[in-house]
Amino acid sequence: MTADPHRAAKEVAVARAVQLIEDGMVLGLGTGTTAELLFPWLGARLAQGWRLQGVASSVRTEALARGIGLPLVPLTHPDQLDLTIDGADEVDPQLRLVKGRGGALLREKVLAQASRRLVIVVDESKLVPQLGSRALLPVEVVPFGWQVVRERLLQLGAQTVTLRREGKALFHTDNGNLVLDCQFAAIASPEQLDIALHRVAGVVEHGLFLGLATVVLVGRADGTVQELWAERP
Repeated sequence: MTADPHRAAKEVAVARAVQLIEDGMVLGLGTGTTAELLFPWLGARLAQGWRLQGVASSVRTEALARGIGLPLVPLTHPDQLDLTIDGADEVDPQLRLVKGRGGALLREKVLAQASRRLVIVVDESKLVPQLGSRALLPVEVVPFGWQVVRERLLQLGAQTVTLRREGKALFHTDNGNLVLDCQFAAIASPEQLDIALHRVAGVVEHGLFLGLATVVLVGRADGTVQELWAERP
């Protein structure tokens, strides 16, 4: 176990998520610490002879998959993925999410929508009463005219909008786009903000993941895992 209590709690939740994987599945693979913790488990399953395939949400995750010999396949049709395992920056009581701190929000949302089940792995610090309480909301935008998009986001109520950088260089997603990190404070209506953001020309995607999570696995400091399942009609 790691000395970092948040990471240790997430490790426990990842171990529970692995129990949902079955031989022969096609998996959606998130980006960030969740993927880093997941891949040793997947490598062990492959060593046992399991026939797993994956679709990666980033170049970084692709490299991790190749490192354990996990076959990668193209994403070609809806519901292709049996299960996607990913993390989140915030989770509210309705299992709505903020994601995208790792910069792979567009591809992660494509995978989420192509999955029969989306399993979100977090530690308890990611649970919030209202989205926007702690995390910034990432918005992926095309490079052309990003300054105009920034002003439009401020008009939509963002308190601050910051162009993401890596050191002194601009951060570019694997799609060649930029990311604007927006502080909206508490987001009163994520659904209305979702619609408003998609109306802004130049916005490619945003980090609100609404109605997509099947279950959120919350790792806790005492080594237990809380399972929050979405209610389905």
